[in-house]
Amino acid sequence: MKYLLWVALLYSFCTYSCCNDFNPRENFMLVAGPLNDAFDCSDPIPPGSREHFGHLQSRGVTHFKVQLSWVQILPPGSPSQPQQAVVSCYQTLMKQLLEVDLQPLVVLHGSTVPDTLRSRYGGWENPELRDMFQQYAEFAFQEFGGLALSWVTFSDMDDVRHDPGALQNILQLNKNLYQLYHQRFPEKGRRLSTGLRASDVAILPQIKSSTKMDFLSMHIEYTCESTNLAEELRRVQMSSGDLPIVIYEMTVHGCPDSQHQVLGDFLQVLMGNADLKIVGCDTVDMLGELEMEVFPNRHAISDFDRIAAFRNSYQNVWNKFGAQTTTERDLFLNESFAVDFQWATSSESFKVEGGWAEDGKGETIWDHFGHEGLAFENQTADLACDSYHKVDYDVYLLRGLNVNTYQFSISWARIFPSGHQGIHSEKGALYYDKLINALIDSGIKPVVTLYHWDLPQALQDYGGWTNASIVEAFKVYTDFCFSRFGDRVKTWNTFSSPWVVSHAGYGTGEHAPGVKDYVVASYQATHNMIKSHAEAWHVYNEKYRKTQGGTVGIALNSDWAEPVDPSRPEDIAAADRYLQFMLGWFAHPIFVDGDYPATLKTQIEQKRKECPLSEPAILPVFTAEERKRIHGTADFFGLNHYTSRLVNNSLGGCTPGPQGVGNFLAHVDPSWSSTASDWIYSAPWGLRRLLNYISTEYVSVNKVPIHITGNGMPTEYSGDSLNDISRIDYMKSYINEALKAIFLDGVNVQRFTAQSLMDGFEGKQGYSQRFGLHYVNFEDADRPRTPKQSAYFYSQVIKQNGFGGHKGDIFHLARLQITPGTNALPPSEVPSKSKVVWEKFSHQSNFQRKLYHYGTFPQGFSWGVSSSAYQIEGGWNADGKGPSVWDTFAQKPGSILDNANGNVACDSYHRLEEDFYMLRALKVKSYRFSLSWSRIFPDGHRASLNQKGVDYYNRLIDGLLAYNITPMVTLYHWDLPEALQTLGGWENVEMINVFNDFCDFCFATFGNRVKFWMTFNQPHTIAWSGYGLGQVPTNVKNPGIAPYRVAHNLIKAHAKAYHTYDDTYRKSQGGLISIALNADWFEPKDVNVPREVVAADRALQFQLGWFAHPIFKNGDYPDAMKWQVGNKSELQRLIETRLPSFTEEEKMFIKGTADMFCVNHYTTKIVSHVTAQLKPQSYEYDQDLSEAEESDSPTTAIRKQRAVAWGLRRLLNWIKEEYGDPDIYITENGVATESKTTWDDSARVFYFKTYVDEALKAYDLDGVKLKGYIATSLMDSFEWLNGYKVGFGLHHVDFTNPNRPRTPKYSAHFYYQVIKDNGFPSTDDDKLIHGHFRKDFIWSTATASYQIEGGWRADGKGLSIWDKFAHTPLRVFNDDNGDIACNSYNKVEEDVAILKQLKVTHYRFSISWPRVLPDGTAKHINEAGLNYYHRLVDALLAANIQPHITLYHWDLPQALQDIGGWENDTIVVKFRDYADLIFSRLGHKVKFWITINEPYNVANVGHGYGAAAPGISFRPGTLPYIVGHNLLKAHAEAWHLYNHKYRSKQQGIISITINSDWSEPRNPYKQEDIDAAKRVVQFYIGWFAHPVFNGDYSNMMKTIVRERSLAAGLAKSRLPEFTPEEIKRIKGTYDYFGFNHYTTVLAFPVNYGNLQHYDADRGAGTIADRTWLDSGSSWLKVSPFGFRKILNFIKAEYGNPPIIITENGISERGPIDLNDSHRSYYYEQYINQALKAYLLDNVDIHGYTAWSLMDNLEWATGFSERFGLFYINHSDTTLPRVAKNSVTRYSTIISCNGFPDPALGPHECLNPVVEATSAPVTPVPSDNTVDFLGMRLSTSDAETGLTTTFGLLIVAALGAICVSICLFKAKKK
Repeated sequence: MKYLLWVALLYSFCTYSCCNDFNPRENFMLVAGPLNDAFDCSDPIPPGSREHFGHLQSRGVTHFKVQLSWVQILPPGSPSQPQQAVVSCYQTLMKQLLEVDLQPLVVLHGSTVPDTLRSRYGGWENPELRDMFQQYAEFAFQEFGGLALSWVTFSDMDDVRHDPGALQNILQLNKNLYQLYHQRFPEKGRRLSTGLRASDVAILPQIKSSTKMDFLSMHIEYTCESTNLAEELRRVQMSSGDLPIVIYEMTVHGCPDSQHQVLGDFLQVLMGNADLKIVGCDTVDMLGELEMEVFPNRHAISDFDRIAAFRNSYQNVWNKFGAQTTTERDLFLNESFAVDFQWATSSESFKVEGGWAEDGKGETIWDHFGHEGLAFENQTADLACDSYHKVDYDVYLLRGLNVNTYQFSISWARIFPSGHQGIHSEKGALYYDKLINALIDSGIKPVVTLYHWDLPQALQDYGGWTNASIVEAFKVYTDFCFSRFGDRVKTWNTFSSPWVVSHAGYGTGEHAPGVKDYVVASYQATHNMIKSHAEAWHVYNEKYRKTQGGTVGIALNSDWAEPVDPSRPEDIAAADRYLQFMLGWFAHPIFVDGDYPATLKTQIEQKRKECPLSEPAILPVFTAEERKRIHGTADFFGLNHYTSRLVNNSLGGCTPGPQGVGNFLAHVDPSWSSTASDWIYSAPWGLRRLLNYISTEYVSVNKVPIHITGNGMPTEYSGDSLNDISRIDYMKSYINEALKAIFLDGVNVQRFTAQSLMDGFEGKQGYSQRFGLHYVNFEDADRPRTPKQSAYFYSQVIKQNGFGGHKGDIFHLARLQITPGTNALPPSEVPSKSKVVWEKFSHQSNFQRKLYHYGTFPQGFSWGVSSSAYQIEGGWNADGKGPSVWDTFAQKPGSILDNANGNVACDSYHRLEEDFYMLRALKVKSYRFSLSWSRIFPDGHRASLNQKGVDYYNRLIDGLLAYNITPMVTLYHWDLPEALQTLGGWENVEMINVFNDFCDFCFATFGNRVKFWMTFNQPHTIAWSGYGLGQVPTNVKNPGIAPYRVAHNLIKAHAKAYHTYDDTYRKSQGGLISIALNADWFEPKDVNVPREVVAADRALQFQLGWFAHPIFKNGDYPDAMKWQVGNKSELQRLIETRLPSFTEEEKMFIKGTADMFCVNHYTTKIVSHVTAQLKPQSYEYDQDLSEAEESDSPTTAIRKQRAVAWGLRRLLNWIKEEYGDPDIYITENGVATESKTTWDDSARVFYFKTYVDEALKAYDLDGVKLKGYIATSLMDSFEWLNGYKVGFGLHHVDFTNPNRPRTPKYSAHFYYQVIKDNGFPSTDDDKLIHGHFRKDFIWSTATASYQIEGGWRADGKGLSIWDKFAHTPLRVFNDDNGDIACNSYNKVEEDVAILKQLKVTHYRFSISWPRVLPDGTAKHINEAGLNYYHRLVDALLAANIQPHITLYHWDLPQALQDIGGWENDTIVVKFRDYADLIFSRLGHKVKFWITINEPYNVANVGHGYGAAAPGISFRPGTLPYIVGHNLLKAHAEAWHLYNHKYRSKQQGIISITINSDWSEPRNPYKQEDIDAAKRVVQFYIGWFAHPVFNGDYSNMMKTIVRERSLAAGLAKSRLPEFTPEEIKRIKGTYDYFGFNHYTTVLAFPVNYGNLQHYDADRGAGTIADRTWLDSGSSWLKVSPFGFRKILNFIKAEYGNPPIIITENGISERGPIDLNDSHRSYYYEQYINQALKAYLLDNVDIHGYTAWSLMDNLEWATGFSERFGLFYINHSDTTLPRVAKNSVTRYSTIISCNGFPDPALGPHECLNPVVEATSAPVTPVPSDNTVDFLGMRLSTSDAETGLTTTFGLLIVAALGAICVSICLFKAKKK
């Protein structure tokens, strides 16, 4: 029948065409197609398509619809970046049509704006989108216009017909395209149309008037019962102005029986209405199902004459691949992936993060699992890889790996500790913010898995995934994640491997949460996870998709399954069931129909009938609404695949579990390669087959892409962990199978994810199985990560984008700009004019010198790292390389430490990819390396050219450029070919030409890519160390002559090479060339002594000027050098100078032979003038100076190479002044650490932190033209004479391992951050905030009785423990004591006067207990002592200053100490009695009280270290804790006394003052250091604050002291215990938190073994950051940021109590300077941090107290350390109080009550105050003697002399005045 219909249709068309004068082949269009609605050339054209097209043509079809995809052809929307593969695909498709005589009918677009473009441009109302489309159309006309005559611009107007603006834009666009099309293709037969619905007839007149078209493409809605087709077509034609009509699409309704009526009606219209211009119709719509079998599905077109019999997807895939031979199956495909393919690696939160209880994180089921001892060897994930603290470490690995995507999971319990939104951890969210931002900064796309197995334990306690309420909890959690991170995360997995959760977590119980219930729980968990997934998808779809534009999918795990016996249909069916039970369990509901697979349901139902007494499975049922809500909830199909199984049919009986219920058994082929897991066997072909199965079974309808979200294998934690060849084999074969699925089978796979980034906690297997591409050393607290060989392999696959071979890179080389220097600079004077550098900087104070500078370098600044050939390459005799002088030298036993050599070194010759990995990870802009002369020319001459050596450097250079890294090439870095040394080496003048020939070859060979050249590295070292000292090759020891001769040749060789480049290559290559000179900075021993400055200048001229002066100045040596060597030579009776001379011609040739100044710098020396010996002749003695180390700076691993950062700034300034302000590159700078320092190299971090900042100062403050900085070095390497004993590397290299593994150090991450920030941009912590404290804020200053009062035996005062301590020899520095101190006992009025000057509102002072109670008890009250305090309080109140009294500030009556002091618990009552007396006598006038000041110092410093009174140190393990215990009880009793007896009538407040430093981890990336920092704080502030504010000692302190005590064999803890009554009595004994703070420390763990003392209990050491400013106290470094942090700690830890800062200040020592800028800076910075805490953090701060009012006895350091705002001159018996400049700053802050905003105009509080004008006192040398008028006198004698001299000067001045007056008067007369 259908053939008769065809005949009738064709006859009618022919007749109609003839009657209407149409040529049927030319004009009438019988249209078929398209291939299917979704074919967009993102997949290959289906096989068999050409045959199908031929079949259509044979049936009379003339045209075939080809629907173009805008987003596939031009993904960004712009024609500048087409997807060429898609363009080619469409061209191929059209050519296939034309080959069978079918015309393409090309459809440009529908009307719907693609989502990717809508997110950018909005809708058609946007003219930008219209313009974008016009560009797209022009591109399509260009690419396809030659292949197609008929076009449809828009196939419908559905999305715009109700939007007039958008419609008008579309019509105008169509008009433009019509004109463009016909202008481009004017020939006859070309037609262009646009599409409309027949129902749009009302807008046809508007269309007619607004646009043009050749025919109308019409979509007709046809109803068999009611539509009058002829009339509808006639209305359309009339409204369109008689345009011809093609019925492009017909939708048929109400025709249930057949399509025959539609065809008959159409034929009737066609034959009976000659007036209608119908020029075409769609045969599919017209013939309907009659020809359905002729239209292909997407993947195969096999039979066009019948409807294909139904086959299931598994059978189809098995039929396709089952017959493959092993050879066919394993054939390797050498092709590439798509250009936009996503290469990823992954991690999972519980496996890597650690920090299991950090920052409020809740416990997860895996935490619980590990803590229950259920993992391998009781291992836990508590620390894991410590990724919670190592974001930078992990992202560093990703950059090195070169992935463009990173998949990680979020820990639900880190965000919502209880699983619910009610408790939200902001710090947890900030961790993920940091990770996501770091990824994006590194150009890596984050892919987030919302759930990867680590359920909050709090939810599991209520049933976990078996409880239906979890669906809502998960929905809320995902909503939070989408809202918080979705602006940056565009790809989401809801779940990863949920089958594992159901199977192992709730079925077998092997995984957490360990539920063994495969009958109910496993299926219920699945049910709830599927619903949770769907809800999460809908949340995203409805709330976030439109604004965020991301995708949400699910990552399902599945093996591939194959029949054990392919000949048995039942085994094939069993394999299918295996997949349905594993993959289909989740995939079928989501991707197919919203319900479980029929196979699964059928099997379970069957088992229910077979096993009525013991059902093996109970499958929940989805409601119809749930099925609808679940179906289609994935934007991609995520696949985790690792292995395959052989499956056979079996009778499972009534056994629960998939094999029992599914009636199958799974096996592995013993020939398959095994792994460390008994689950994973390598069967790579299974991946391709599984991908084909998924493509057919799950995504053939909705066409979502497939993401391989996990693929990998584990190795054992044993053997050669780094050389993981088995993983490389696995990855290579699996990635290639994915490529086959894409390339050969047309499967749409868009991503491959290698599992995993690094080794981690593998669940039940703990750390025994390793999946990582990076090895993690779990035995090292730093958790160092080292790339395995598989990481390098994977990075290579990514680089090549598969296996198609690396395409040639296109390098975009920037031409370097040359800044012309002065052609001729005058020779340097002696000393040089550059001595201004010492004049500018050497008088800086330590504060000025060390003050850190924040800022950034210029854009384009060149950040790099360095290496040199002999140090890293190895391959010393590989591939024809010749020996160098270092090869020869190092082979001789005893030449190098430990007989080390560079034979292998870092093996970089064979490990280029490993070096590229590090450079990528660092993201350096440049890499400085040297060429091995003997690798290129083995005997030093061109004739011996070794091409393999050249190839190595070509690969290196090309690789660098591929990663946008500039090669900086050193032509000679000390490794002279041995063959040339036998000819005399650099002493031979012929070397100049030989070297030039080598350079010429290098310029010619590499210069098209290398734009930065250095001829020599450190020629000074070559000349002096190699030919003078003879320490290094060439080992010539001739110190008086050879160095000068060699240097002479080196300079001339450099100049010749420069001219060769300049004359022959510069014009075509555009590079720069210079020489890398080394220079220390030389600081004169005494800058005030001219000849010492001359000596320093001379040292620079002899070291740097030796080479720089000829090259950068006048072509000759500096005069200082010529003068010195010439005179020495003459004194040595030589005929001529030992320094060779340049001819005038040579000078002209040499000068100016450098395009920039390259300097290597490491250290600073202190020099002084000496008259050196004449014999033996030596370059060293020629200089007449001595060098010493800068003793205040840190040492390094190399002797005499201290880290003196400030010298770099001075050196750069000297170069600027001396050499005409050239462009400068620091081409080496770094520090050596001992080889035992592996990856935790904080010393190197401090070095770079300080040195780079000095370079920044030189650029930013001094105007030095600094262009680049090169850190030394990329990795540890062969360090010349030191062998491998020291390392300069940013990466640690294990030289004991033949693989030479490279592991990034802490410094590598720090340096990356410096590069990323381009310096040290100012942070919020560094910026002052403007604002004010509360109106009633307390502004105070403080002192303590023993420190200031004096009067130690006055008026009946008793002895204190400090009286005794200070009168004990060797206890107090300089034998100072407090007998007189500041004599405040007799200077009440003067003290109050300076307080008034300071403008404080309060004054904190302490009462001397023995002054009022001489024996410590109330038996005898010393009224005279009490009277002093009455007078002081009254004077303060009269001055409107509130007294703030400390009852105990360390000066215990000696009488009480004699009976045990604070160790004797009777002191609690005695202290209470003392307090009672003071309250009763002074309380009516005093409203602010402190019971005890700094109990920590009393307990530990006085009774542990013994460094303060009473000086006890022999029981450090127990006594401090006993004393602390009694101090707390004494405080509590005093508080309760005041509270019960005095508060109501006196209305005061009382508390205790606790002191503490803040502590930060030394290495912030290290959990061990973070834990140490926490211990420091808890053992410091927490020791006393926790009992007072929270009750009892902290759990941390109690646990640690108890466990360490018991471990040492003690019966109980050394920390005393409070009774419950004591805990209750102590808790809450505060009205405010009195807090003393000065500094911050950096903490790290220290293991003291079984030593029993406070420090051992604390288990931490502390250091300071080198960048923090010093003070006069070794323990006090200026670190303001810590103040805010510890104030916030108090708020968080102790319930935000009111805080009064009762001490804060800074000391100085040494020379007296009233301009104490460091103190003003300190107060400004610290007080501002307090203001930030108050205003920004809502810390409840009520007051601030500056320590101290005046310089006083600073306890054991005597008067040497001075904290005072007022200076006390102890050499003046009247002890005057002299204001320092800081008084002005502090009083201004007080007047302003903070920091007024200058933007608001001048504030009244800023009226200037007269600063201190008293002359500073002469500095006091540390040995109490001074130089005075050439005599060495005691300070008192010098002071007398100074006073006398000053008096005589006054007399002389007065006399001169009198004489002048007399003469004036005489003249007047």
